[in-house]
Amino acid sequence: MTAAAVNTRSRSNVPWLIIICGCLIAALTFGPRSAMGFFQLPMLAEKGWDRTTFGLAMAIQNLFWGLGQPIFGALADRFGSWRVLTLGAFLYALGLYMMSGADTASMLYLSGGVLVGLGVAAGSFSIVLAAFARHTPAEKRSIVFGIGTAAGSAGMFLFAPISQGLIDAYGWSDTLVYMSIAMLVIPLLAIPLVGNSRSGKISHAEIEQTLGQALSEAFGHKSYVLLISGFFVCGFQVAFITAHFPAYIRDIGIDARYAVIALALIGFFNVIGSLASGVIGQKYSKPHFLAWIYIARSVLVTAFLLLPQTPTSVIVFAVIMGLLWLSTVPPTNGLVAIMFGTRHLGMLGGIVFFSHQIGSFLGVWLGGYLYDHFGSYNPVWWLGVALGIFAAIVHWPIKERPVVRHQGMVPAE
Repeated sequence: MTAAAVNTRSRSNVPWLIIICGCLIAALTFGPRSAMGFFQLPMLAEKGWDRTTFGLAMAIQNLFWGLGQPIFGALADRFGSWRVLTLGAFLYALGLYMMSGADTASMLYLSGGVLVGLGVAAGSFSIVLAAFARHTPAEKRSIVFGIGTAAGSAGMFLFAPISQGLIDAYGWSDTLVYMSIAMLVIPLLAIPLVGNSRSGKISHAEIEQTLGQALSEAFGHKSYVLLISGFFVCGFQVAFITAHFPAYIRDIGIDARYAVIALALIGFFNVIGSLASGVIGQKYSKPHFLAWIYIARSVLVTAFLLLPQTPTSVIVFAVIMGLLWLSTVPPTNGLVAIMFGTRHLGMLGGIVFFSHQIGSFLGVWLGGYLYDHFGSYNPVWWLGVALGIFAAIVHWPIKERPVVRHQGMVPAE
């Protein structure tokens, strides 16, 4: 067999065992945190807290998810994905278990906020997708990112009815305990993902950079800064809906079961949207595709608020929003890999995701805070519409190409 044939064959290989295990991890980590909205009303009814208290806990969760992401990403790049994923599983399990017995707002903030947030950060998309990228050739990377993102969506689809069913049968506290136990499966699933940025098949062809050099290069690159700015909006929009949509459905007089149906539909159609996003992002301009996603979200929310709100409109909203939900993730991570390669992808992708989580913090917290002050979620809905237009504007000029490096360096793939 010729050298060219060997190279072609190696580039066509897709690491399916790594992808399957990574997808199961993504589903397990994304599922419980996407179902937090179902715990709000029963927990507040029992504890006597207001929505600002619960909203702040979920905002802290999103903030620490974001704060931990670049740190855990850098640790995974250096010490290996398995170690970080295992640490995340234990933090996640501990946070959910402590949340089940939280008697004070401070304990809720520590457990459901800080610990769960750090647990999700250590086991989330950026860690898993970075491991995928290190073993997947560039021409297949966007599609593989779409598969990984779709798996997280499947977790949302599965955990929405499971969470509500367990809450109805056993109560919110015991449900959190059961979820904490489920997190302990992650270290076993993470075994095939063992290895760091130097052990991947793709990373051997890339330049050596220190962490400081990688950060300096990234923040001096205009397109990367624009990507960070725009991804903030995605976090604001999806976190607000995740945390407050079940309560919003009840507020407008629609039966609570439609909240379960809606979040399950968002999760299901997010699988389709994420897979489609991976394919589209492989063939067409990723920045322009992202801009159209944010425009579509703004148009959808505007129509949902202005048209009569009925069970049918809730279902239609959930289906379309599901298609748009995490369809931003494959092209966003794909752009980071194109710009800088995979050597520091865990960290650089984590920094982009930190911006996402700052948006998530504000979306969740403002949802509860403004509701308690104005008795309505409408101000936050309309703020999300405006931010969607902003995101479309900043994504349009992003350049989909590798950074220019000094002569003699191997360019990022």
